[in-house]
Amino acid sequence: MDRSPAREDAALTPQQRKMRKLGLVAADDFVLHLPLRYEDETQVTPIGRLIPGMWAQVEGEVTRCEVAYRPRRQLVAAIRDETGELGLRYLNFYPSQQKQLAVGRRIRARGEARGGFFGMEMVHPRTTVAGDDAPLPDRLTPVYPTTEGLPQATLRKAIAAALKTADLADTLPQPLLQRYGLMPFGESVRLLHAPPPEVATESLVDRAHPAWLRIKFDELLAQQLSLARARAARLDKRAPPLARSTAPDGLVARLLATLPFALTGAQQRVREEIAADLARPHPMQRLLQGDVGSGKTVVAALAAAQAIDNGFQAALMAPTEILAEQHFRKLVGWLEPLGVTVAWLTGSLAAKARREAAALIESGEARLAVGTQALIQQHVQFARLGLSIVDEQHRFGVGQRLALRNKGGEDEIFPHQLMMSATPIPRTLAMTFFADLDVSVIDELPPGRVPVITKLLSDARRDEVVARIREAARAGRQVYWVCPLVEESETLELQTAVDTYEALRHALPELRVGLVHGRLPTAEKAAVMQAFKDGEVDLLVATTVIEVGVDVPNASLMVIEHAERFGLAQLHQLRGRVGRGAAESVCVLLYQGPLSQVAKARLRTMHETTDGFEIARRDLELRGPGEFLGVRQSGLALMRFADLENDLEIAEQAHEAAAQLQAEAPDVVSAHLSRWMRGREDFLKA
Repeated sequence: MDRSPAREDAALTPQQRKMRKLGLVAADDFVLHLPLRYEDETQVTPIGRLIPGMWAQVEGEVTRCEVAYRPRRQLVAAIRDETGELGLRYLNFYPSQQKQLAVGRRIRARGEARGGFFGMEMVHPRTTVAGDDAPLPDRLTPVYPTTEGLPQATLRKAIAAALKTADLADTLPQPLLQRYGLMPFGESVRLLHAPPPEVATESLVDRAHPAWLRIKFDELLAQQLSLARARAARLDKRAPPLARSTAPDGLVARLLATLPFALTGAQQRVREEIAADLARPHPMQRLLQGDVGSGKTVVAALAAAQAIDNGFQAALMAPTEILAEQHFRKLVGWLEPLGVTVAWLTGSLAAKARREAAALIESGEARLAVGTQALIQQHVQFARLGLSIVDEQHRFGVGQRLALRNKGGEDEIFPHQLMMSATPIPRTLAMTFFADLDVSVIDELPPGRVPVITKLLSDARRDEVVARIREAARAGRQVYWVCPLVEESETLELQTAVDTYEALRHALPELRVGLVHGRLPTAEKAAVMQAFKDGEVDLLVATTVIEVGVDVPNASLMVIEHAERFGLAQLHQLRGRVGRGAAESVCVLLYQGPLSQVAKARLRTMHETTDGFEIARRDLELRGPGEFLGVRQSGLALMRFADLENDLEIAEQAHEAAAQLQAEAPDVVSAHLSRWMRGREDFLKA
């Protein structure tokens, strides 16, 4: 019998297809589809007690119902109880609603009361027919995440049915529940789907009720156990052992001998960690963290050289062309004089150049390939990929990182993987979300780097900033002016950059001013950046395209306009573009008041420290884990309930419990993952 996905899908009802879109297939999926919020329909508020802004449920007899045409077509009705009358208004309505609101019928309406032109009213309230056969519910009404065309009533019915058939037995042993004071699983989900009225609504909304705490614990535990499994699965896979060559004529030795600088102690240490991993017969999965300007590229070059020494290829993928090109220039400068062919592959290359680069990679003539996600396109084949390097890994989707790894997955032998990030990851996140990775940290800057001085100035002092730019240019220094982030509109952001460019050209006619933004054609963008690097542009006006990958030692002043609109990680990345030479460097954060509390805290942090780890720690406090995780969870329905900002203690308990269960109870691990992961574990292996 043909059970193909297409045949199965055709057999589904429209409602089932919509449920499948939400990931609701088996009974367990419905059980864990928990409410977003709750509505209290257990009581009726007298109409006379309503005040504007109050959410309430009222009950009364329909006294009026008509379609009005001024100021626009709308359905206008009114209901009355013994305490007063309430208007109901629908700007969009169906004939069925008009029928439900027939004069003389008794209905319940739930919505937000507001003061209208003719007295108190509700706009688009939810209505149900009331009567002796429609008693008030005795529990809070759950409101679920849904999709268009899937009503709450349908979801509630499906979930209630699943609660009757699903196995709600506890996956966790009783001693563990007692140690952490956890509610039984079955009791928790039943309460969350149908909370009795005596349960404090606040504890449900804030997810602080013991039932929610149990769900969060289970979710974090499943995530910890799946990461441990991902790590174990990696150790079971085979990778080419890339032995460390100590021969003086080996590429690693020759590269070290010709580098124009000595490695720092931190670079030397992480290089040793990576070299030892590469020599093992299972795939390395290492995250290399280093603050802006700490010298990650040279460590990556030495790792690539070790792969090449062993007859394999290496690939380096970066999220933007600017960053990829920065790496490419450095790597070509170091490796081509030593006889290594480096291929360059990005989406903006002409078709002929792309074909030539792909041919070099496929033939194995190019021992190192550098580029953007063009490297993972289907037609790009590697002869013998031994190491994939992904820079700013959080900018890529899980699928993209898997695609690069799988470029070398022949005969079940996978390449080693090195991920790099200039966003230091706080300990909490390293413990919870990156537990499957080995982490190396470059925690020292190369000698000669002068810490950047950060100044906070109000937008009212813009003239002083312009005068400072003039002084810097007279002293032979170059300057960045970063335009504000306009999240609502790329067009508006572009216009702001163009306006700023024109204003600065007018204010500083004696300076050579350049402009670079994301909408510029790649060749034009590259030409402007090159002119700035070559010292032919004094002042570069830019959007955040310069956030990563620009290295101009002569640039010693940066102005970030509307700094209050940027996140901490982004401000830190931008500031890292200056302070790359021996001259004292300054970053001016121009802000416009009034500032929110979060914006004040961000700017204060930037003023107080240049330590990337401290900035990352404060960023986690202020904004939660989003940016650090990036799209690591792409394709996962993980962390729907827990929140690392508020649930740190639970995360640490889950971490501790995971270690114990792995060592002592493999059957418990399997049962727990079966309930929570349901085939999503593959994404954690990227």
